[in-house]
Amino acid sequence: MTKRERPDEAVQSITSAPEPLWEDVARRQRRYLWQMSLRAVCFVVAAVTWNVVPVWASLLMIVAATVLPYFAVLLANAGRENPGQGPTAVDRPAIAAAPAPTRVLEGGW
Repeated sequence: MTKRERPDEAVQSITSAPEPLWEDVARRQRRYLWQMSLRAVCFVVAAVTWNVVPVWASLLMIVAATVLPYFAVLLANAGRENPGQGPTAVDRPAIAAAPAPTRVLEGGW
């Protein structure tokens, strides 16, 4: 039987396929690397400009360098999102409820 003879079968669309895991991990690692690089730049700018610019500007850079890791970890751990329930490759059968007990044992041992 060829595929043309089975019109009732659903075909998986390639546009609904999720992003491969390795691409997702690589994207999150790049994002984390950029954010940690920005943190290092904030520390260096704060140290270099401590006596050059007003102290509040250097303190702002230190605060930014302190807060950035929190957000970097949040975004790096925001992994594969499940936008919805798409088609599955396997149809899972429904689990039926267990039958009620038919008799009760009475009497003593």
